[in-house]
Amino acid sequence: MADRRTRAALARAAWTFASGLPPLVLMTDDERLPDPLAAARTLPKGSLVILRGAQRETFGAGLAAVARARGLVLSIAGDTRVAASLGARALHLSEDRAHEAAHWRALRSGWLITCAAHSLGAAARAHAFGADAVLLSPVFETASHRGRAALGPLRLRLMAAALPGPVYALGGIGAANARRLGGADLAGLAAIGALAA
Repeated sequence: MADRRTRAALARAAWTFASGLPPLVLMTDDERLPDPLAAARTLPKGSLVILRGAQRETFGAGLAAVARARGLVLSIAGDTRVAASLGARALHLSEDRAHEAAHWRALRSGWLITCAAHSLGAAARAHAFGADAVLLSPVFETASHRGRAALGPLRLRLMAAALPGPVYALGGIGAANARRLGGADLAGLAAIGALAA
């Protein structure tokens, strides 16, 4: 759990990336973020919440209400039925489902569509399929991807600069290391634990 000052510092760092997209992204996680409602209530207006896993059913209605009340963008990971039922206007696709972005772009032209990516090739494919942005990870060592080599700030910068569309940094992002990403061509920052309330 991050304290209020640490969450605020991360939010300030995210807002330095001006892209027209939500600069701060909260990723829910069944294990690492047991109460996504509390975390969402602390987010600044204009942030994006990506609701994933079993929490889609458990917290969907509550998060939709928090998003409406606080001016947040609610995205549902991988389930357009749940997204539509909650009135969400955003969809997040896994790396292996990035090819579906074009399909959902055609059906839901107003939706924000993001995709997960763990390599330059995967991120480029997601953009080619019509994703509005990719969440590139892991940037730093993270509990979500134990054992996976982190990209690091330099590699992330090079990849973001080479890609044709917006990129979010995800994976081990916190207030302290967010400063190491300053000046990178990013849409913003995404986190799980660093935004837990």
